Amino acid sequence: MKKQIENRADVSFLVNQFYAKIRADKEIGFYFNEVITDWDAHLEKLTDFWETNLFGVRKYKGDPHSVHNEVDAHFDEKITVDEFGIWLNHWFQTLDEHFEGENVETLKRRARKMSTYLFMSMFEHRKKESEV
Repeated sequence: MKKQIENRADVSFLVNQFYAKIRADKEIGFYFNEVITDWDAHLEKLTDFWETNLFGVRKYKGDPHSVHNEVDAHFDEKITVDEFGIWLNHWFQTLDEHFEGENVETLKRRARKMSTYLFMSMFEHRKKESEV
């Protein structure tokens, strides 16, 4: 029987397992490995993000839309829905490998929504930049 996601330690384990896959991925790993210089701090920030997202704990401070727009610009606006799909597949696989329960399904739904919002934000940002 797999474990439920119940606390920050579980979220931290999930984030660390997930990003180990992302960093090793031949198709999208370079996006992360090239831009993130302090992985410990990044993983801590993402643990804050998902803990806030799942449990309503107010730890995360940041603006994911701006950050992803900057990353997209850094890579000459070449990020597509395919990269988000690969990201989501790793997220779902990592959740299913280690956990079960309602919070797993909640994190899948929220990641799906978040990836859509972030890609649409990048798309809109590209349009605004091209009009300048």
